[in-house]
Amino acid sequence: MTEKKSLPFTVSKNERFFERLGDYIGDVFYDILPEKGFELRDEQIYMAFQLEQAFKHKRTMFAEAGVGTGKTIVYLLYAICYARYMGRPVIISCADETLIEQLVKEGGDIDKLEKALDLEVDVRLAKARENYVCMKKLDPLIEKINDEDILAVHDQIPDFVFEQGVSMQSFYRYGDRKEYPWVSDRQWEQIGWDPLKQCATCDWRHRSAQTLNREYYRHAQDLIICSHDFYMEHVWTKESRKREGQLPLLPEASSVIFDEGHLLEFAAQKGLTYRFNFNNITSVLTGYTGQDVREESLQLAEDILSLHDEWFDVITSSAINIEGSDRLEIPRSEPMLEMARRLDKMVEELLEQLVFDAELFTIDAYHTKIIEEYLEFFSYGLSILLNDDEGIYWLEQDETNSSLVIMPRLVEKVLREEVFSQNIPFIFSSATLSQDNDFSYLQKSLGIGQYDYFSVDSPFDYESNREITLHSYQDSDERFKGIQEQLNHNQGHSLVLFRSEVDMNEFRQWANKQNWEYAMLYEGDQEISEIVRRFQYDVPSVLCAYHLWEGLDIPGKALSQVIIASLPYPPNDPVFKAKRKYTKDSLHEIDIPYMMLRMKQGIGRLIRTESDSGVVHIWKHATDATVLDSLLNN
Repeated sequence: MTEKKSLPFTVSKNERFFERLGDYIGDVFYDILPEKGFELRDEQIYMAFQLEQAFKHKRTMFAEAGVGTGKTIVYLLYAICYARYMGRPVIISCADETLIEQLVKEGGDIDKLEKALDLEVDVRLAKARENYVCMKKLDPLIEKINDEDILAVHDQIPDFVFEQGVSMQSFYRYGDRKEYPWVSDRQWEQIGWDPLKQCATCDWRHRSAQTLNREYYRHAQDLIICSHDFYMEHVWTKESRKREGQLPLLPEASSVIFDEGHLLEFAAQKGLTYRFNFNNITSVLTGYTGQDVREESLQLAEDILSLHDEWFDVITSSAINIEGSDRLEIPRSEPMLEMARRLDKMVEELLEQLVFDAELFTIDAYHTKIIEEYLEFFSYGLSILLNDDEGIYWLEQDETNSSLVIMPRLVEKVLREEVFSQNIPFIFSSATLSQDNDFSYLQKSLGIGQYDYFSVDSPFDYESNREITLHSYQDSDERFKGIQEQLNHNQGHSLVLFRSEVDMNEFRQWANKQNWEYAMLYEGDQEISEIVRRFQYDVPSVLCAYHLWEGLDIPGKALSQVIIASLPYPPNDPVFKAKRKYTKDSLHEIDIPYMMLRMKQGIGRLIRTESDSGVVHIWKHATDATVLDSLLNN
């Protein structure tokens, strides 16, 4: 059993924890860290006092602090001490895997704290399932392919995974995508977990990568770091996993910190998403009809399958491609809706029939539970689809599968009841939480009641160290040639941010025909932390990306130029169409605020320390309105 971590300071019987914590934090910022070469910042002292009140009184706090204020060091100190005081870990939920890596990498904030304070922090990563290899996909694939990269992954799978009768004491963690940095996104899709696999009934489940990694992070004493998506999946599946006799994805936490907390709403929507794969209901009901069930139930199941096939045919034949998005728009036609109503009614009838079959013992309890859970899931998703005010929906397709995706439009009720009703401290940290120092939009969209807040500006002298230049273009060729000139003038050392993967790939096709004197790196070619590492240390180079508008922290000479290849307006996909539908002025209430926030985050990648300097180039189409004036003036 792991020895319990002790506080980095003593608390006698006559002393109170928060009084001693305040003394310790003061010693750290005024004495210990400056002696280790850290700069004493007034912003950190102010933030420390504010966070102490939030932890002490178990409040929700919006902590808005600009780049260079040292906000991460502050919340980490309080999180570690509070976790040890309460005897339960603090969960730090980040925007994505890139930000997670920034926290835990060598030379990152946790590493710096450990070395400066002589602390050993028990920090463990709780990654989303798609970050782990799926043996159900990988093992049979080996006999069919000659892909050396995928074969190399299979060669590194531990022997105990394939051997039967091996003691579980010999099991250890494996299968994290980060262990295979050479694998591209496209290759990983062939071997990584995906939602079509039924993990609960998988033969590999007790020795699977995600099972062993979950068992490890559940025992963290100090910090568990995960993505917003994974935290919301935990919230959404917690009760159903308990009903199925499984542990929740995350253990009980003493506090939760949302880094880049302004992105939590969309993660919550994704976490509450219903995904109906065309083959899933076929698989479930085919298994049902294979049981010893009554003729009436058998006929109803067959009728559902028949209507379901027709319904999906209508959906797929009418779906509309959307530029810059992998989501296909589904027109809300009356034939599609009428079929959905009939399906919903028939599924409800089958749920009733299932009760009779179970009572007659014509179907075993295990299969009854699986079928019942899926049909209830299917029915509830249909109810959201049929209520025009509640749902957002689209189609996703690949070479072999089609999935109808249904997402709730509003999530504040679920978050209020399932998350913010807990009597624990919640801390939101970001440089962009408010709109002109007004936090009410975030508060209302997340279902938060009372809250405290503060806002601290960046101490960096942006006027002296950063130049922002606007460029206009008529067509892509003009834009790409201009970007090439800027890259050559800076001799690489650049981050090029694109609005979408489609936009980046268009540039890549053009760039492949040019001659470059430095490495051109593209998001998706390797595991993301490996690409970031190459960009930081293989100088000079250029990193082209569409996801790294936030979370990327590359100080120094590796990054002295940020090029924004096009204004990052939101895609015209079903999610943002639904947002626009419920506004009076969608351009100024949805599109421009989204673009401006994205732009600020992208520009923020340039200056990461006081000694950093460089230039930001922003490319906009000649027809774009002059909406950037306020950004450039601020």
